[in-house]
Amino acid sequence: MNILDRIAATKREEIALKQLVVPEARLRDSALMQREPASMKASLSARSYGIIAEHKRRSPSRAVINQALTVQQVVRGYTAGGAGAVSVLTDGTYFGGSLEDLLLARAVTDLPLLRKEFILEPYQVLEARAHGADAILLIAALLEPGQIEALAGQARELGMEVLLEVHDREELDKSPLGSADMIGVNNRNLKTFEVDLATSHSLAGLIPDTALRITESGLGKPGELRELRDSGYRGFLMGESFMKQDDPGKALKAFLKTLEA
Repeated sequence: MNILDRIAATKREEIALKQLVVPEARLRDSALMQREPASMKASLSARSYGIIAEHKRRSPSRAVINQALTVQQVVRGYTAGGAGAVSVLTDGTYFGGSLEDLLLARAVTDLPLLRKEFILEPYQVLEARAHGADAILLIAALLEPGQIEALAGQARELGMEVLLEVHDREELDKSPLGSADMIGVNNRNLKTFEVDLATSHSLAGLIPDTALRITESGLGKPGELRELRDSGYRGFLMGESFMKQDDPGKALKAFLKTLEA
């Protein structure tokens, strides 16, 4: 069993337990259900380099990234530093995140928020909306085409956008690309956790122009982003390169200044 399979198994058990404690009706009563979601796609498109700055405490590939700062400190810094959107990891077991992180992020920024999660069930889509997300992540490696369509449809009904993540040509070919507002190419193989930026370059031309192209993982050098932008990408999901700094927001601001010089 690879790491992605283990995560999925843990997540299914977690979802079943959550539904017993917090029924859907309670989620629908959340005050944030009355909030009008913002467009992550539009926010990223309006920038030369649409940075999705990520809050991430740890990961399976790195035990500790940054656990010293609060999510509020990080997200305020990202907002001031010029991010186009903020990604919040809500998985607790493997990434040290929570839905409370999403709530706290929502409280301190008007930027679009992406719920970064291993979404398998409709319940999680409703959770995202009830906790202030503007967009959700759907991972093609975890889902069948019919599941992607159903979950994306539910997200749209709730006013959220969809970032569909693929890693290779097979996942891209099998996925209902029309269901996504944004298509992200993960340079990290979620089954092995190896990173290769060539993945994004090789798949760029296969992504339809109706979707905003986003590249994810392994990004850290301005030159890499310039080359990826030349390949057609307008969104750049970056987390570890900022989170490993003492001041992630300051690191983002300096990075953008260098990038746009």
